[in-house]
Amino acid sequence: MFASRIKIGIVYLFSFLFVIANLYFFAKNQYYALALPFGLLFLLLYIFALDKLVWLLVFFTPLAVSIKDTDFGLGVSLPTEPLMAGVLLLFVIRLFFDWSFDKRFIKHPVSLAIFFSLLWMLLTTITSELPIVSLKYFASRLWFVVPFYFLMSKLIKNSKDIRKFAWLYIIPLIIVIIYTTIHHAMWGFDTKAGHWVMTPFYNDHTAYGMILAFFLPISFAIIFTKEYSRTIMIYSLIAAAVVLVALFLSYSRAAWLSVIAGIGVFVLVYYRIKLRYIFISLISVVVLFLAFQNQIYDRLSKNDQDSSGNFMEHVSSASNIATDASNLERINRWACAIRLFEERPIVGWGPGTYQFVYAPMQRAKEKTIISTDFGDGGNAHSEYLGPLAEMGLFGSIAFILIAISILVTGVRVYKQTNDLSTRYLSMGILVAFVTYFTHGFLNNFLDSDKASVPFWGFAAILVILDIQNQESKNIEAQKKNTQ
Repeated sequence: MFASRIKIGIVYLFSFLFVIANLYFFAKNQYYALALPFGLLFLLLYIFALDKLVWLLVFFTPLAVSIKDTDFGLGVSLPTEPLMAGVLLLFVIRLFFDWSFDKRFIKHPVSLAIFFSLLWMLLTTITSELPIVSLKYFASRLWFVVPFYFLMSKLIKNSKDIRKFAWLYIIPLIIVIIYTTIHHAMWGFDTKAGHWVMTPFYNDHTAYGMILAFFLPISFAIIFTKEYSRTIMIYSLIAAAVVLVALFLSYSRAAWLSVIAGIGVFVLVYYRIKLRYIFISLISVVVLFLAFQNQIYDRLSKNDQDSSGNFMEHVSSASNIATDASNLERINRWACAIRLFEERPIVGWGPGTYQFVYAPMQRAKEKTIISTDFGDGGNAHSEYLGPLAEMGLFGSIAFILIAISILVTGVRVYKQTNDLSTRYLSMGILVAFVTYFTHGFLNNFLDSDKASVPFWGFAAILVILDIQNQESKNIEAQKKNTQ
């Protein structure tokens, strides 16, 4: 009894001191003390419940707000990125005392591709034109990959944890969707307003459309999970419908095209169309394009349909390389990326440096009304050409290896799993990655937490499912041998 009174007294004492301290700082117009309880809470989570902190980070990511660093032109996402940096630091410290990762996970092709990418990024950070910028970029890549790929491999144990990861991102995303839709409705669902109404949660409609396209197949896959009750399945259907409507209202042509590509891959995998037929079809398309490239370019040059509120006209504008400023600016950025690569083909200019070095590579005839002489308009708008300019040939190859290993793993998991719910989920995740890699031809987002959290998290999930499938096959083989 006496001990509990002492504990209660200590709580009252600290509460009293906290109130007094806040009154003092309020009088000085300083409000930093309000953050103290949250700081203590996160400190306790770091020490005693790191897994819960990682789950919280997944939930906070769609709601995080990006703050620009005016000194280096780089941004930090609050509150997520500082917390991710803390997780990275704690992870590095723990490695000295405990290395308990599954060797199968570490040696998996996806993990090996990620290791190669990180090692090459570190090397090109050392040789960077702007070392401080590249160091920050490399650090941010680490605090995305470590919590949501390596640590996630320890948190995901079954299909329930996979759905938990998905819902922890989808629920706050729906909150953002509701905010964006209400905001957009106030502007009469205007096409131009649709480019920015999702701020401050997403910088523009391309990033917003990307994440909607990514979660659309996953949200539909969750509907068919057998473990759910009818009520939860109805909620899942509503969530999928909300994401679908939001994708339509995003006016993101790249996102729409990526979903079409995802549906195409779904058909190929679901109907088990043989790889040689797909390969022959792709070769035929490439040959036809090369044979008629002049006619194709001439045809595209005559398309003067600009962005529009009409759905079909807006889709048609995606191929307008005559007057559409957005499309022409992409071509300008791509051309600059290739010129940067030609100057430094091996190590590039350094991770994260494109936006600071591409200006001199612009040509007057390629500039658009949205181009800037200082070249401060952003990145290369490509997950493939961006690394090519910043990290040379091996930088682009590293990302392509990650993409191929993830897609191959996704197809293998879908074909080999015997559990119907896991099959639906793996197909949803596979199609989600197809939307991202397709979108990657037109934009790049892996330098942001919004894309990196689901990207690396679901990559880890596919690897875990692949390992579990192989383990099940080995157990079945052993049973057959003993019979």
